[in-house]
Amino acid sequence: MKKYPNIFPAISTVFLIIAAIFILSRCEENPTTSRTVVSPDETLNVTFYLDHEGKPFYSAKLGEKPLFYKSQLGFELKGAPNLLDDFVATRFDRDQVDQTWTQPWGEQKEIRNNYRELKIELKEQHGLHRKMNIIFRVYNEGFAFRYEFPGQENLKDFEISNEVTGFAFSGDHTAWSIPAYGDNRYEYLYTSHPLSELTDTVCTPLTLETKSGNYISIHEAALVDYASMSLYHSGNNKLRCDLVPWSDGVKVKTSAPRVTPWRTVLVSSTAAGLMNSRMLLNLNEPNQLGDVSWIKPTKFVGIWWSLHLGKETWQYSPTHGANTQNVMKYIDFAAKAGIGAVLVEGWNQGWEDWKFSFTKPYPDFDIKKITDYARKKGVQLIGHNETGADVANYEQQLDSAFNFYQKYGVHYVKTGYVGSRVNGKEWHHGQFMVNHYLRVVQEAAKRHIMLDVHEPIIPTGLRRTYPNLMSGEGARGQEYNAWSEDGGNPPEHTTILPFTRLLAGPMDFTPGIFELTLKDKPNNQVNTTLAKQLALYVVLYSPLQMVPDLPENYQGHPAFQFIHDVPVDWEYSKAINGEIGDYVTVIRKDRNSRDWYLGAITDEDPRKIEVPLSFLAKGRKYTAEMYLDGPQANYSNNPVSIEITKKEVNRRTTLRLNLAPGGGAAIRFTPAR
Repeated sequence: MKKYPNIFPAISTVFLIIAAIFILSRCEENPTTSRTVVSPDETLNVTFYLDHEGKPFYSAKLGEKPLFYKSQLGFELKGAPNLLDDFVATRFDRDQVDQTWTQPWGEQKEIRNNYRELKIELKEQHGLHRKMNIIFRVYNEGFAFRYEFPGQENLKDFEISNEVTGFAFSGDHTAWSIPAYGDNRYEYLYTSHPLSELTDTVCTPLTLETKSGNYISIHEAALVDYASMSLYHSGNNKLRCDLVPWSDGVKVKTSAPRVTPWRTVLVSSTAAGLMNSRMLLNLNEPNQLGDVSWIKPTKFVGIWWSLHLGKETWQYSPTHGANTQNVMKYIDFAAKAGIGAVLVEGWNQGWEDWKFSFTKPYPDFDIKKITDYARKKGVQLIGHNETGADVANYEQQLDSAFNFYQKYGVHYVKTGYVGSRVNGKEWHHGQFMVNHYLRVVQEAAKRHIMLDVHEPIIPTGLRRTYPNLMSGEGARGQEYNAWSEDGGNPPEHTTILPFTRLLAGPMDFTPGIFELTLKDKPNNQVNTTLAKQLALYVVLYSPLQMVPDLPENYQGHPAFQFIHDVPVDWEYSKAINGEIGDYVTVIRKDRNSRDWYLGAITDEDPRKIEVPLSFLAKGRKYTAEMYLDGPQANYSNNPVSIEITKKEVNRRTTLRLNLAPGGGAAIRFTPAR
């Protein structure tokens, strides 16, 4: 028998090499479909994975405690196959960032942006082979993720009918919520319910206390050219994204390349810790306006509270509020009190039928005389553009309206969109209005105009990118105390807002009412003590803070000194304690001096709070100017009782504050000379 050389080892080696090359190439194209990204302090971890059908999911843990179980990701499209499954992961990229940037104005000057990132590139295995990327960023205080649609042949123009992003909570947690689809926009009182009892679609930020005693808040960041996100309970402690639709039912009309807003999840072991996160700002793009030295936070008075009290009218009448002499009276008061600006509502024609002109004043409003007088007094004027939700009318006049303000040196404008539907059909927080609001911001910036937006989209951190977008409403404010039939805002309302709406960004709540019993409105009153009204200037952040009461109610009142002193631009801010709906204490350091401020508020229950002053500078004594509830103060029957005292303190001092029912404490700490 003829003998042949033994070639089997060589053949085996060749097969092994071929197999290895095949496996390696497959790993590069389809790596392991589970990846975890951990926070910089290694306490929070988020895991992405694909199941056997190619469906993308994520889960999250805080230490060893589950926060979210298997939570779905993806989209349903109109007129095209959905982007829900059949995916393979073709690439994983990681990154880590630790940098600090400076806010031109805000609650904190220097902001640290420290996160770890995981980017997953997905591709359909069959059919159209479309691509979709998911990016996770994990911070010490929470995590965020967004979708990215790269430019590609088979996904150009498309319409989203549903974003199926889910949040599968680890328990039946307690949630504080307001409805998403009400005619009052976001102007509702918050209620708390277990997740299992949420029946409405609800707004974000949605804040929850977990069964294990942690706190979670879900919102979004960098909302641009997309519908805002609300949430609904889909069973088994799961919430699902509900994008606010266009009037034709489509959620988002878009094209690739495109990124979505970030879906944000704040996580904290304390309620106060939620307030100390700057994650939403960090997830937005840096300033796009260039030099922003013209943007100035300020306090302002104005023709506003008298309108809500029914003393004056917006429309032209014998009691028209925005007349020349009345506005000049407010300018005089502002100049004497050291307040930077005067808001004028109802100056323009159209309030009778809400067919507004934004360049035609009423006959008794001499804008040149008023602006010349304000300039001489060193006071700015704040214009007012109420649209009545007729955005078509406003956009037709937008250029001329802002050119009009620019001509007369008006650099602040308050906008308004009162109405249940925009143009009679669109929601305030759908994609149409997201784009409109941003257009207004951009057009205002071209004229160096700063904005205070009422009936807005709840903020998503865009003030970092467009710093002239300064403040807004987006919640139930002070005016409800003047005329609502449900008794006004209960004392707990302002102890909920810091943990819900204000997690999104500044709010123009308008604190500072001194006539709390409203003698001209016997069926209404402001349900706080006077000390709490002062404390709200520290607790509820806005770079544009109104001093809303009638000037005569401030004149000669010793408590007005705090409003005169309290800044609106801060170097450092921190919530040092609090529970949602019960109480909260906030400290802030003035950006332009060495002074510190403290605000503490409570709900309807009296409360004793201890505040260590360890935040004060070492080796320095301070004078604490304290505005405290009087011994018998009570929001319901003795709201104006206040004690104003001074005390020498240092960083080793612990203050013991007695807050009355519905009460508060406002304190200024000034370095002793």
